[in-house]
Amino acid sequence: MSHPSEDGYCPNCGAEVPSGSLACPDCGSCEETGWSRDASYDRIGVEVEDDFDYQRFVDENLSGKTSQPKSALQWVWMIVALLLLLLILKGMRL
Repeated sequence: MSHPSEDGYCPNCGAEVPSGSLACPDCGSCEETGWSRDASYDRIGVEVEDDFDYQRFVDENLSGKTSQPKSALQWVWMIVALLLLLLILKGMRL
């Protein structure tokens, strides 16, 4: 079976592959699934950005719009409000 490129990276996905591995630990590529010494991840059209700005990526993609779990006090107030609403509706029926 073929092994990863001489530099220790998968020619299919570019992940680091431990020496002597028979398949890529990330994408699972091997000789039967398209992994050979002649393969190169450069041929799959992936553009590598050398000046990747991690902070800009976080700001653009994770702009603080994550939902926060409700605190216990918020749950208590919601239950109290629901009970009051039920009491009001029950009082209207009488």
